[in-house]
Amino acid sequence: LHTGRSRNEQIATDLRLYVREQIALVIESLATWANALVEQAHAADDSVMPSYTHLQRAEPVLVAHWLLAYVEMILRDAARLNDCAASLNYCPLGSGAVAGATLALDRTIAARELAFTAPTANSIDATSDRDFILEYLQALTFVGLHLSRFAEEITLFATAEFNFVVLPEAFSTGSSAMPQKKNPDLTELIRAKVGRIHGAAQAVALQLKGLPLAYNKDMQETQEPAFAVEFVPQMLALVARFTSALQFNRQRMSEAAQSGYLNAMAAATYLVHKDVPFRTAHEKIGNAVRFAIEKRVELGDLTLDQLHQFGEEFAQDFYAAITLEATLDCHDVIGGTARARVHQALTATSEKIARITALTQEAAHAGA
Repeated sequence: LHTGRSRNEQIATDLRLYVREQIALVIESLATWANALVEQAHAADDSVMPSYTHLQRAEPVLVAHWLLAYVEMILRDAARLNDCAASLNYCPLGSGAVAGATLALDRTIAARELAFTAPTANSIDATSDRDFILEYLQALTFVGLHLSRFAEEITLFATAEFNFVVLPEAFSTGSSAMPQKKNPDLTELIRAKVGRIHGAAQAVALQLKGLPLAYNKDMQETQEPAFAVEFVPQMLALVARFTSALQFNRQRMSEAAQSGYLNAMAAATYLVHKDVPFRTAHEKIGNAVRFAIEKRVELGDLTLDQLHQFGEEFAQDFYAAITLEATLDCHDVIGGTARARVHQALTATSEKIARITALTQEAAHAGA
């Protein structure tokens, strides 16, 4: 019935219902991608790769540890979207055009039937509030940013210079001129999508800026940006399939993790355990690395006599302390890349994703 209702409150309600539904779809798709990453992490087992800072090789890490870094981003994205859904979940029906309905409506009935938490508290705010659209689009911007970072790394890792991953044929194309090429189409397109998402958020921010209370026709323009990002769940579904189809060149990644003095931090830690202050240990190992570079050998190839010129603390146990396994396992803290810690993290992460899926299913069935 139209009685007791205004277009202003109906539009505000419909938009909240729409955004709430879209959030559920996005979170469901995020969980699908997260599960694909976890499956790849399990398959990688104890495979090793270099980590990077400043795009320079830093320390060895488990491939699973690198994959789980993206799952952590996904979990934050899902949490932001859940917060947005909770924030918008108040029902404007009964607010009238601006001052509230003139009939003695029980506003809790509509709120309950539509699975809202409660009626909105202020009729002026209820009809003019579009914060939830902006918050939704800003949360999606984070999703796009994280997708873009993943896409950029995969694009780099698929180059001949890295040769860490093999691109799935189904998500790639060849060159129109060069027969040998396989171009990373999906990752390049994903990398570009964040611009569309962020552009939508910026458009809404500028549309809302400076609007007087309450409803203004300008607000009609907030709908198109909200509808323009409907591709996000489908995009995430594609990325999940792409992730599952990725093949890692484990041998190449392992070789890269075992050359270039990536065990230098472990070597400095060894000296710290010999009661050498870290600043001094850092200097000693730095000098040892320079010497090894001149000799064109790795740290583990230096003899004890050669090491002793940098410090008398070096002993036979030094070599065991800088093996690949020891270099990984010396990072034995919560969140570290020690093998036991990553195995624990895999289990804990799977449980977190399961909780996200449960929340999503609950939201999807709200009001059904």
